[in-house]
Amino acid sequence: MGHVTPFSDRVKASLRENLLDAAARLLSERGFQGLRMADVAAATGVSRQTVYNEFGNKEALVQAVALRVTSEFLDGTASALEDAPDFMAGAHRAVRHILDLSRRDPLVSSILTGTGAEDMLPFLTTKGEPVLSSATELVSQHLRGRLPDVPADAADLYAETTVRLTLSHLLLPTGTDAEAADAVTAIARVLLAPYLSTAKERS
Repeated sequence: MGHVTPFSDRVKASLRENLLDAAARLLSERGFQGLRMADVAAATGVSRQTVYNEFGNKEALVQAVALRVTSEFLDGTASALEDAPDFMAGAHRAVRHILDLSRRDPLVSSILTGTGAEDMLPFLTTKGEPVLSSATELVSQHLRGRLPDVPADAADLYAETTVRLTLSHLLLPTGTDAEAADAVTAIARVLLAPYLSTAKERS
Protein backbone atom coordinates (compact mmCIF):
# COMPACT_ATOMS: atom_id res chain seq x y z
CA MET A 1 0.00 0.00 0.00
CA GLY A 2 1.37 3.39 -1.03
CA HIS A 3 2.21 6.17 1.37
CA VAL A 4 -0.74 8.49 2.03
CA THR A 5 0.02 12.09 2.94
CA PRO A 6 -1.83 13.04 6.15
CA PHE A 7 -4.74 15.42 5.67
CA SER A 8 -3.15 18.04 7.93
CA ASP A 9 0.02 18.02 5.78
CA ARG A 10 -2.03 18.46 2.61
CA VAL A 11 -3.87 21.40 4.16
CA LYS A 12 -0.58 22.98 5.23
CA ALA A 13 0.90 22.51 1.78
CA SER A 14 -2.19 24.03 0.17
CA LEU A 15 -2.02 27.01 2.53
CA ARG A 16 1.65 27.55 1.70
CA GLU A 17 0.96 27.42 -2.05
CA ASN A 18 -1.92 29.88 -1.69
CA LEU A 19 0.30 32.27 0.27
CA LEU A 20 3.03 31.97 -2.35
CA ASP A 21 0.52 32.61 -5.13
CA ALA A 22 -0.73 35.75 -3.40
CA ALA A 23 2.79 36.98 -2.64
CA ALA A 24 3.86 36.42 -6.26
CA ARG A 25 0.92 38.47 -7.55
CA LEU A 26 1.64 41.29 -5.12
CA LEU A 27 5.37 41.25 -5.90
CA SER A 28 4.57 41.58 -9.61
CA GLU A 29 2.45 44.63 -8.87
CA ARG A 30 4.43 46.33 -6.09
CA GLY A 31 7.95 44.94 -5.85
CA PHE A 32 9.71 43.95 -2.65
CA GLN A 33 9.44 47.31 -0.90
CA GLY A 34 5.70 47.52 -1.57
CA LEU A 35 4.94 44.02 -0.35
CA ARG A 36 3.21 43.83 3.04
CA MET A 37 2.60 40.63 4.97
CA ALA A 38 -0.84 41.95 5.94
CA ASP A 39 -1.79 42.23 2.26
CA VAL A 40 -0.64 38.66 1.58
CA ALA A 41 -2.78 37.53 4.51
CA ALA A 42 -5.81 39.50 3.30
CA ALA A 43 -5.48 38.15 -0.24
CA THR A 44 -5.46 34.60 1.13
CA GLY A 45 -8.15 35.05 3.78
CA VAL A 46 -5.93 34.27 6.77
CA SER A 47 -4.48 36.29 9.61
CA ARG A 48 -1.17 38.12 9.31
CA GLN A 49 0.17 35.93 12.11
CA THR A 50 -0.51 32.87 9.98
CA VAL A 51 1.77 34.25 7.28
CA TYR A 52 4.49 34.94 9.84
CA ASN A 53 4.05 31.46 11.31
CA GLU A 54 4.54 29.93 7.88
CA PHE A 55 7.51 31.98 6.64
CA GLY A 56 8.97 33.86 9.59
CA ASN A 57 9.47 37.23 7.86
CA LYS A 58 9.03 39.03 4.56
CA GLU A 59 12.52 38.21 3.34
CA ALA A 60 11.92 34.48 3.79
CA LEU A 61 8.56 34.74 2.01
CA VAL A 62 10.10 36.52 -0.97
CA GLN A 63 12.94 34.00 -1.07
CA ALA A 64 10.36 31.19 -1.20
CA VAL A 65 8.52 32.94 -4.05
CA ALA A 66 11.76 33.47 -5.98
CA LEU A 67 12.80 29.84 -5.51
CA ARG A 68 9.45 28.57 -6.75
CA VAL A 69 9.37 30.87 -9.77
CA THR A 70 12.93 30.04 -10.80
CA SER A 71 12.37 26.32 -10.26
CA GLU A 72 9.28 26.38 -12.48
CA PHE A 73 11.17 28.42 -15.10
CA LEU A 74 14.12 26.02 -15.15
CA ASP A 75 11.90 22.91 -15.11
CA GLY A 76 9.90 24.25 -18.06
CA THR A 77 13.06 25.06 -19.98
CA ALA A 78 14.45 21.60 -19.30
CA SER A 79 11.22 19.98 -20.49
CA ALA A 80 11.26 22.02 -23.69
CA LEU A 81 14.80 20.82 -24.41
CA GLU A 82 14.29 17.19 -23.43
CA ASP A 83 10.93 16.56 -25.10
CA ALA A 84 12.16 17.58 -28.56
CA PRO A 85 13.37 15.05 -31.14
CA ASP A 86 16.78 16.72 -31.51
CA PHE A 87 18.84 19.51 -29.99
CA MET A 88 17.94 22.23 -32.50
CA ALA A 89 14.22 21.57 -32.12
CA GLY A 90 14.66 21.63 -28.36
CA ALA A 91 16.57 24.93 -28.49
CA HIS A 92 13.78 26.45 -30.57
CA ARG A 93 11.14 25.24 -28.11
CA ALA A 94 13.16 26.45 -25.14
CA VAL A 95 13.54 29.97 -26.55
CA ARG A 96 9.82 30.16 -27.23
CA HIS A 97 9.05 28.85 -23.75
CA ILE A 98 11.25 31.48 -22.10
CA LEU A 99 9.82 34.35 -24.13
CA ASP A 100 6.21 33.23 -23.76
CA LEU A 101 6.49 32.64 -20.02
CA SER A 102 8.21 35.99 -19.51
CA ARG A 103 5.48 37.87 -21.36
CA ARG A 104 2.74 36.10 -19.40
CA ASP A 105 4.37 36.42 -15.98
CA PRO A 106 5.85 39.84 -15.06
CA LEU A 107 7.69 38.30 -12.13
CA VAL A 108 9.53 35.86 -14.40
CA SER A 109 10.45 38.75 -16.69
CA SER A 110 11.74 40.74 -13.73
CA ILE A 111 13.78 37.81 -12.47
CA LEU A 112 15.37 37.24 -15.87
CA THR A 113 16.03 40.84 -16.85
CA GLY A 114 16.23 42.67 -13.52
CA THR A 115 13.74 45.20 -14.87
CA GLY A 116 11.47 46.34 -12.07
CA ALA A 117 13.05 43.91 -9.64
CA GLU A 118 16.12 45.78 -8.45
CA ASP A 119 15.09 45.39 -4.81
CA MET A 120 14.62 41.64 -5.30
CA LEU A 121 18.09 40.94 -6.68
CA PRO A 122 19.43 39.49 -3.40
CA PHE A 123 16.72 36.80 -3.61
CA LEU A 124 17.17 35.84 -7.24
CA THR A 125 19.51 32.89 -6.91
CA THR A 126 19.14 29.15 -7.07
CA LYS A 127 21.62 27.03 -5.10
CA GLY A 128 23.70 30.17 -4.64
CA GLU A 129 23.97 30.94 -8.35
CA PRO A 130 22.19 33.66 -10.34
CA VAL A 131 19.21 32.36 -12.29
CA LEU A 132 20.86 33.12 -15.63
CA SER A 133 23.93 31.10 -14.65
CA SER A 134 21.65 28.17 -13.82
CA ALA A 135 19.87 28.51 -17.17
CA THR A 136 23.21 28.61 -19.00
CA GLU A 137 24.42 25.49 -17.20
CA LEU A 138 21.13 23.74 -18.00
CA VAL A 139 21.49 24.43 -21.74
CA SER A 140 25.18 23.49 -21.73
CA GLN A 141 24.55 20.14 -20.02
CA HIS A 142 21.71 19.32 -22.39
CA LEU A 143 23.82 20.23 -25.41
CA ARG A 144 26.66 17.96 -24.29
CA GLY A 145 24.16 15.16 -23.74
CA ARG A 146 22.69 15.50 -27.24
CA LEU A 147 25.96 16.32 -29.03
CA PRO A 148 28.74 14.59 -27.06
CA ASP A 149 31.44 15.66 -29.54
CA VAL A 150 31.03 19.31 -28.55
CA PRO A 151 33.90 20.32 -26.20
CA ALA A 152 32.81 21.55 -22.78
CA ASP A 153 34.12 25.09 -23.34
CA ALA A 154 32.33 25.33 -26.70
CA ALA A 155 29.11 24.07 -25.11
CA ASP A 156 29.39 26.68 -22.36
CA LEU A 157 30.03 29.44 -24.92
CA TYR A 158 27.07 28.36 -27.03
CA ALA A 159 24.79 28.12 -24.00
CA GLU A 160 25.72 31.57 -22.72
CA THR A 161 25.32 33.07 -26.19
CA THR A 162 21.89 31.49 -26.59
CA VAL A 163 20.64 32.64 -23.20
CA ARG A 164 21.91 36.19 -23.75
CA LEU A 165 20.40 36.38 -27.23
CA THR A 166 17.07 35.16 -25.88
CA LEU A 167 17.12 37.87 -23.21
CA SER A 168 17.96 40.50 -25.82
CA HIS A 169 14.81 39.53 -27.72
CA LEU A 170 12.87 39.75 -24.46
CA LEU A 171 14.18 43.24 -23.69
CA LEU A 172 14.05 44.57 -27.26
CA PRO A 173 11.56 42.50 -29.26
CA THR A 174 11.77 42.91 -33.02
CA GLY A 175 9.18 40.33 -34.02
CA THR A 176 7.14 37.41 -32.76
CA ASP A 177 8.40 34.82 -30.30
CA ALA A 178 8.59 32.31 -33.16
CA GLU A 179 10.72 34.70 -35.21
CA ALA A 180 13.00 35.29 -32.22
CA ALA A 181 13.38 31.53 -31.77
CA ASP A 182 14.18 31.20 -35.48
CA ALA A 183 16.89 33.86 -35.18
CA VAL A 184 18.50 32.34 -32.09
CA THR A 185 18.54 28.81 -33.50
CA ALA A 186 19.86 30.06 -36.87
CA ILE A 187 22.93 31.36 -35.06
CA ALA A 188 23.15 28.07 -33.19
CA ARG A 189 23.24 26.15 -36.46
CA VAL A 190 26.24 28.20 -37.56
CA LEU A 191 28.09 27.78 -34.27
CA LEU A 192 27.36 24.06 -34.02
CA ALA A 193 27.46 23.14 -37.71
CA PRO A 194 30.41 20.69 -37.51
CA TYR A 195 28.89 18.82 -34.58
CA LEU A 196 25.39 18.75 -36.10
CA SER A 197 26.84 17.18 -39.25
CA THR A 198 28.59 14.51 -37.21
CA ALA A 199 25.42 13.73 -35.27
CA LYS A 200 23.43 13.47 -38.53
CA GLU A 201 25.96 11.05 -39.99
CA ARG A 202 25.66 8.81 -36.95
CA SER A 203 21.85 8.70 -37.00
